[in-house]
Amino acid sequence: MEIKSSQFVTSSSKLSQCPMDGKPEYAFIGRSNVGKSSLINMLTGRKGLAMTSSTPGKTMLINHFSVNEQWYIVDLPGYGYAKRSKRDIEKFNHLISSYITEREQLTCLFVLIDSRLEPQKIDLEFVHFLGENQVPFAIVFTKADKSKPLQLKQNVQKFHDALAEEWDELPPCFITSSAKALGREEVLNYINSINKQIL
Repeated sequence: MEIKSSQFVTSSSKLSQCPMDGKPEYAFIGRSNVGKSSLINMLTGRKGLAMTSSTPGKTMLINHFSVNEQWYIVDLPGYGYAKRSKRDIEKFNHLISSYITEREQLTCLFVLIDSRLEPQKIDLEFVHFLGENQVPFAIVFTKADKSKPLQLKQNVQKFHDALAEEWDELPPCFITSSAKALGREEVLNYINSINKQIL
């Protein structure tokens, strides 16, 4: 897929503020500091499109980016940042769960997993939540350039094994590196294959 245009459209603090034009939405979510903004910038080919923050967990808005004027990349807030207040965490949980479970335009949710780490409980619990709510999703392993090949392979396999304990059929999985543009073509081709069926 060729990205001819990509631009920021709007930030929303609640579901009712999100665009209502019916275009397909491909949302990206993961733990704080998993490399979400860098991945979005890599996919679109625009370094400064999604702002990267030096403070994990800072963003608490749903950000929409229009791609080729046909579909949206949606940048969701990172989860699992412990330094938020209880009130902020409740507000965040409501925002995310309402978007994920109620947003009709959500076509696929890409769950970002730090490939440098062994399976994290919070990631597995989030994926379980998606399964319970029948949310279509794919797994994106990030920062693949930060690990040695064997360590990367082992961590990815361990996550697959953890998923296989609950799932008969595993979701699509992609291995990416924003620094090396690894996985860009695979993720975009996957999005394109879905778009061909619905656009």
